[in-house]
Amino acid sequence: MKKIARRVYVFFLLFLICGSFVYCATPGSSFYTEKPNDPEAVYFTSENFKIKADGHVDVTSELQKAIDDLKQNKNFGIIFIPEGRYLISKTIYIPKAIRLIGYGKTRPEFILAANTAGYQEEPADDKGQAKYLFWFTSRPSREGDTSIPDANAGTFYSALSNINIRIEKGNPAAIALRTHFAQHSFISHCDIQIGDAKAGVFDVGNFMEDVRFFGGSYGILTTKASPGWQFMMLDTYFEGQRKAAIYTQEAGLTIVRMSVKNVPHVIEIRPDYWEKLFMEDCQFTDIKESAIVISNENNDVNQISLLNIDCKNVPEFASYRKNEKVTSGKSKLYNVKKFVYGLHIDSLHSTPEYKTTFDVAELKTFPQPTLTNIPALPNMHEWVNLKDLGAVGDNETDNSDILQKAIDAHRVIYIPQGWYRITKTIRLKSNTVLIGLNPIATQIIIHDNTEAFSGFGGPVPMLEAPRGGNTMITGIGISTGDYNARAVACKWMAGENSYINDVKFLGGHGDMDRGPAVYGNRQPQKVTKENRIRRAEDPAWDSQYWSLWVTDGGGGIFSNIWTASTFASSGMYVNNTKTAGKVYAMSVEHHMRNEVRFNNVSNWKFYALQLEEEDREGRECVPVEIQHCNNLRFANLYVFRTIRVKIPFPFAIRTSNSKDIEILNFHDYAQTKYTITNALYDMTSNTQVRQWEFARFYLNDKHEQKSIVETAEQLASGFEFIEGACSDSKGNVYFSESRLKRIYKWSAEEETVTMLADFPWQPQALACDSKDNLLVVFRYDPQPGYMIDGKQETFTNPPDASGTSFSGWGNSGFAIWMYSIDPNNPEETIKKLPTREMGSVKNIYKALYPSNRWRDAHDYNEVVLNKPMECFVAPDEKTIFPISYDLARSNFLVEAFPGKPLYATNEYDKRVVKFEVDNMGYTRNPVYFVEKGEFSTAVDKSGNVYVADGNIYVFSPDGKQINYLTVPEHPTTITFGGKNHAQLFVTTAGKLYRIKVK
Repeated sequence: MKKIARRVYVFFLLFLICGSFVYCATPGSSFYTEKPNDPEAVYFTSENFKIKADGHVDVTSELQKAIDDLKQNKNFGIIFIPEGRYLISKTIYIPKAIRLIGYGKTRPEFILAANTAGYQEEPADDKGQAKYLFWFTSRPSREGDTSIPDANAGTFYSALSNINIRIEKGNPAAIALRTHFAQHSFISHCDIQIGDAKAGVFDVGNFMEDVRFFGGSYGILTTKASPGWQFMMLDTYFEGQRKAAIYTQEAGLTIVRMSVKNVPHVIEIRPDYWEKLFMEDCQFTDIKESAIVISNENNDVNQISLLNIDCKNVPEFASYRKNEKVTSGKSKLYNVKKFVYGLHIDSLHSTPEYKTTFDVAELKTFPQPTLTNIPALPNMHEWVNLKDLGAVGDNETDNSDILQKAIDAHRVIYIPQGWYRITKTIRLKSNTVLIGLNPIATQIIIHDNTEAFSGFGGPVPMLEAPRGGNTMITGIGISTGDYNARAVACKWMAGENSYINDVKFLGGHGDMDRGPAVYGNRQPQKVTKENRIRRAEDPAWDSQYWSLWVTDGGGGIFSNIWTASTFASSGMYVNNTKTAGKVYAMSVEHHMRNEVRFNNVSNWKFYALQLEEEDREGRECVPVEIQHCNNLRFANLYVFRTIRVKIPFPFAIRTSNSKDIEILNFHDYAQTKYTITNALYDMTSNTQVRQWEFARFYLNDKHEQKSIVETAEQLASGFEFIEGACSDSKGNVYFSESRLKRIYKWSAEEETVTMLADFPWQPQALACDSKDNLLVVFRYDPQPGYMIDGKQETFTNPPDASGTSFSGWGNSGFAIWMYSIDPNNPEETIKKLPTREMGSVKNIYKALYPSNRWRDAHDYNEVVLNKPMECFVAPDEKTIFPISYDLARSNFLVEAFPGKPLYATNEYDKRVVKFEVDNMGYTRNPVYFVEKGEFSTAVDKSGNVYVADGNIYVFSPDGKQINYLTVPEHPTTITFGGKNHAQLFVTTAGKLYRIKVK
């Protein structure tokens, strides 16, 4: 009886901990214990394919055929793998939006047999130098492909779940999974037995949950995720890796509840690369060397933030590659409450400071691992199939009554693949569980102009979860259509233990047609008035309420969500709640006014929140709006503007009347020069936080306006985005607005600003030669119909364009040329500069190079030492521009005088590099000068270097900081001019300033 009573008591505790409607799966157990019934799915069984699940019959070709046929016939979908052991001998390629899901009392297992041919030697031409068991791709391979189309920023909805993988001995070049995919793609509920092979996963993407890694040189070996965003890991386990659990660069690792045992290193960051590492509620046991290996010390882009890390036998908590220092542990057992390494901004009015916070306490006993807060699905015998109740997922039939009756009568509703139309609000119960298994394949939709959601009035939700309770939705897409002005996709008032997972809020980006798949040359879209409107700005954009509305005490757990409907006013709106909320990996994109908005909210935490704005869909969007909030924390917050955005925006986050807001690891970036100008603007105190990169920012309750003694004098205002500053021998200063095609002059004699030129060519950057001719780097687009030798004028990118993503996504097909003008008579003197062979110009006065290069392939050190074959030559016949693709993006030019040092900016890695300049104008011997920098540098007569980075840092020639100059706005470019060139001129987005330097 006592044993029975104990068992009942334990079950009762688990019941309380895990929630009243779920069970807690034990590690390694099957997540889907029974066969889901889905007429649209493919079942990989011996009845349907020539296979045996005995671990001896090779199933490679049959599985690949099943995947390819599903993609071709239906474009997206699910292949269910029953329990069993499956032998494979070659790489299985899984294209976009195909999911492999295992089921059965035990998980199915895929096996690479010992000494399988082809897995012994590392292929030198492969990015990961490995052979893969499963490789996620952007599309199926086509005849004639010379390389595999790797998964990329457009690879959505792919997954492998509830499947184990085993690599047997004698396959040292093997890696189980290559997973460079994007939103709604993930690996979950897998054990990966790596053995003596290379790694479990190469090139991470998007999301990982409940994955365990055993053996291997590495558990995970990765570069940055394909869109350059964060990677979210929940509830993972690593044991016995020979080199490190994770070897990484730029992956934005956002890790919650990871246990690591018996490895040399937990996280090892690749030499000379940065990482944005966030970890919370993790345990490290028996770590032979340093747990965290940090590279790129003292660089703002490098951000390491760890909270609540239990350590057992971890004598070195962190080590640093460059300075060879070590952060030691406290004792044999200790807990790291907080470790933050990087740039700290401890309040609105604090001067940014690069430092380490290390709060550690000794432990008497080693605690149990933190329990997961992610609910498991209900037992599958409870699942009621919606199609069995009469629903039809044909995108036409009205399923409103069937779905509502199903919810009223049953707790757990399984919705097989299909697009289920509704015409009124579906009201969930406090314990309702809606289950789909692919959010592009299983959708709940409304058609345009559905009466209940149209016309004037307050918000009307498609799905509504009542106040409190443990409501749950997983694996479903929700589409509000284009024209439904009152629509809200989901109104959520459920409680702290409720759950939304793998839910796509559809509307434009991420949509896919139902099969068959179409590749290659599509039929050109007919040019109609409606299509022309859509190419410019759709009138349906920003015409609906919010996609996900959490309100009236709502909270819960939100994981692996993509909300990118441009028709909605924002992707997520949270208001009027103190109920705790936790967001794990949410991508919010392409809204016109706000991506996410918080009003009167407390006690929320956001992990890997990613915001993205397009040019037409979001160029004037505030990514994060926070008002009347407290106790919010953001970990690995990324704010991104796409390559198509061509205007500036003042701030990424706007706050008002809020306090206790903490951001750990922040990344504000764009492939173009239009990075959002300031990280944060607090309206209450009228204060900006300018830094684009920092490890920690804290907003306290002190909002008083700071009195600043301004050293900068405003000379002119009213501009959109000015840049390219330069000066001539008389001290006149020139600058430009490239998008608006304007060039301005500040006259040293008259001390006034006038517009000098507005030619039809976009001025990228400016310079002057020794005779005070103004030299302009400009973009030349081919003129449609203009024929040269009987052929349309065209341009292609040069080879050095390949190392920067700025050259991608249609940003090609133009030329970067130079012209000169006499500033006293610009209209009559404009002429294109001639090109000559480098070395043919004697007695070089100076060479002009791009000041800032965005080389996100990390080839900066190589590209800056390229020796261009040709150069543009200025009218003075001794000023040259060595030709490089980076002139297309750079908005400032640095002057390279032979025999003098040159300072240029590695913009992507935020550092200034010092060069020597030879007599031909080539740069050589690069040396890292300071770990600061954005667009521009300037050098005074004493050789001191001024670096624009939020404000202006001043360094002596030996790299020691000697001054810090504040300016009223975020500087873009700086140059010395005026009388005796003793005044520093500063361009910002909208104004021109002058600082009289002592």
